[in-house]
Amino acid sequence: MTTTPTPHRTALVTGASRGLGHALAADLNRRGWRLVLDARDAGRLAGSVAALPHPELVVAVPGDVADPRHRAALAAAVGPRLDLLVNNASDLGPSPLPPLAELAPVALRRILEVNAVAPLALLQALLPALRAARGRVVDISSDAAVEAYAGWGGYGASKAALDQLAAVLAVELPDLRVHAVDPGDMRTDMHQAAYPGEDISDRPDPATVVPALLRLVTGDLPSGRYRAAELAPLEAGR
Repeated sequence: MTTTPTPHRTALVTGASRGLGHALAADLNRRGWRLVLDARDAGRLAGSVAALPHPELVVAVPGDVADPRHRAALAAAVGPRLDLLVNNASDLGPSPLPPLAELAPVALRRILEVNAVAPLALLQALLPALRAARGRVVDISSDAAVEAYAGWGGYGASKAALDQLAAVLAVELPDLRVHAVDPGDMRTDMHQAAYPGEDISDRPDPATVVPALLRLVTGDLPSGRYRAAELAPLEAGR
């Protein structure tokens, strides 16, 4: 018989039904965190929550982070205190990835809305709860934010915007820790969509990135932008 741990901390992780979001949520759930999890696919989110070791500690709120009503529902589910906000939900844009000269403005607006506007709007909605806990914000960025890759212009521009938002928020909100982190290449559905038909089995599993993220989640690193590959894992048990 498994004993349910008593949660002492609360985290909201967006895009948590698969990939890095699910891997991080699973680790936090094992550690006894109370979780509010979001994803667009309600069925897939429910299945992901059911597979966690302590699903009773999870509130699943399916929806689109670009929808203000959904963000309000997430804030209501969080309650008065939030220790960690992980802005992981992202929109890649059209697949196969088109060159910028062929990227439709409506597609670019959608990418920016999900990857940059929604994380800021969600933080604004949750700011009182984050301040109550002197919490942390972790924005999942990309090397495409700082490197020029053909086809990645729309996605990269949105992540560059997210990086700048995080940097300015860190200055404006010194009572919080605000991080942007580049997780590196991973074996995810999004990465597969970027390279349709290609074999991406050589990419690392998202779970391998979680120990680096925990340095930002539970360590003492200052606000800033980090690369997961440069973050040493915390000691076991921390």
